[in-house]
Amino acid sequence: MEVEPKKASKTFPVKPKLKPKPRTPSGKTPESKYWSSFKTTHPLDNLAFSVPSLAFSPSPPHLLAAAHSATVSLFSPHRTTLSPTHTISSFSDVVSSLSFRSDGQLLAASDLSGLIQVFDVRSRTPLRRLRSHARPVRFVRYPVLDKLHLVSGGDDALVKYWDVAGESVVSELRGHKDYVRCGDCSPADANCFVTGSYDHVVKLWDVRVRDGNRAATEVNHGSPVQDVIFLPSGSLVATAGGNSVKIWDLIGGGRMVYSMESHNKTVTSICVGTMGAQQSGEEGVQLRILSVGLDGYMKVFDYSRMKVTHSMRFPAPLLSIGFSPDSNVRAIGTSNGILYVGKRKAKENAEGGANGILGLGSVEEPRRRVLKPSFYRYFHRGQSEKPSEGDYLVMRPKKVKLAEHDKLLKKFQHKNALISVLGGNDPEKVVAVMEELVARRALLKCVLNLDADDLGLLLTFLHKNSTVPRYSSLLLGLAKKVIDLRLEDIRASDALKGHIRNLKRSVDEEIRIQEGLQEIQGMVSPLLRIAGRR
Repeated sequence: MEVEPKKASKTFPVKPKLKPKPRTPSGKTPESKYWSSFKTTHPLDNLAFSVPSLAFSPSPPHLLAAAHSATVSLFSPHRTTLSPTHTISSFSDVVSSLSFRSDGQLLAASDLSGLIQVFDVRSRTPLRRLRSHARPVRFVRYPVLDKLHLVSGGDDALVKYWDVAGESVVSELRGHKDYVRCGDCSPADANCFVTGSYDHVVKLWDVRVRDGNRAATEVNHGSPVQDVIFLPSGSLVATAGGNSVKIWDLIGGGRMVYSMESHNKTVTSICVGTMGAQQSGEEGVQLRILSVGLDGYMKVFDYSRMKVTHSMRFPAPLLSIGFSPDSNVRAIGTSNGILYVGKRKAKENAEGGANGILGLGSVEEPRRRVLKPSFYRYFHRGQSEKPSEGDYLVMRPKKVKLAEHDKLLKKFQHKNALISVLGGNDPEKVVAVMEELVARRALLKCVLNLDADDLGLLLTFLHKNSTVPRYSSLLLGLAKKVIDLRLEDIRASDALKGHIRNLKRSVDEEIRIQEGLQEIQGMVSPLLRIAGRR
């Protein structure tokens, strides 16, 4: 095996040109750091029952409503301690869905008895009781652009459009063939909404169409639909069911844009999250789809680039997720009654800083003293300032301190450079010097001129590092060359024979491991193909 010559280095210190080290988990992207900044300090674990639905109020201070058993708890997520500010318990069965009105003054809640109630958020008193569904109601939604109507769907496979003030059904839509589990209202048209069902179908309805059995558009998700949301543009819809989240273009006749299948179990809930340009490293506000599933994972999906940008694991199956309109709070509900509320530290400003939140009013910032030439700090002003965009930054070149082997390479003392670096404990530096000697066509000449002790150092290094994947392409070929060139010296020395035996033992062990991995791959590959067909 020939050692391939490479281009000689013109800069020092020399660095290895082989494969870089695998990225460690600490090397997070700016977006991953942003989503990790939502710190769950104290998860609320005394709800005792699963949390199937979460809703944030559209108006400040963006109250969080959580459904658990026959109770709705209201939280103020911006408080320092996470505890319910109020609870609503006027339900006879398990609460299944929640929805705030666009002004945040009313809250609609449905339960498994088939009843829908509308509450005043401030007084928590029920204002309307809507009963028409014969079976459990699974979702209820207030239209974004309408304060007078509600949309609901349930296990009777019916979708109902309500006049809340009159407590009557305006339209009854009968297109689904199985349980209706989810729905959402269009952000662009108050008359349009979508519903998802266990019949795998998502339907787009328009209440202006008189035929109650005919949807404007419908798409087939391919599995029971657990959740459906409109994306902010109003022309795209995201659906969740099975282990996939799919995006559909409704204007394009229901064409599927993309399918994201990164969850291992059923996706139970999705919502839209936003992040600013400073956090994402891109221009403008960036939109993301947040999904949770029974596998305990929360995934962040960038549908502009069609890729998962962040993933987070929780110790329980996840049933619901919500994201506050001010982008500072993320809430996740689990199947074992734990509510994870992650808060992101918002930047304080003159109008809504920490003093404003505490009700202390705005406080005028103290005036900064003017620096005079008689002050010591006057001569150090500006040293900690960061350059702004467009500034020309002049940097003083840093003096590079060269190691002993780099100095010897600059003097073309190749053998001494190799011996010097072999005496250390850094394999990267040894490989870097070897690559430089290959580029100078001097490595094999150095090997021929090594004495017995130095040859022992080289064989020891090859024994320890020749099976390391990052170095094996160079070192295995070099080991063969060393044996061929110094065979007579090795036969004459018992110490060198011992090094060769150690080298052979490590190579045999690596071969045995690789053969075992190939057997495992042979067993797993058919299983993956079978799973792919399903």
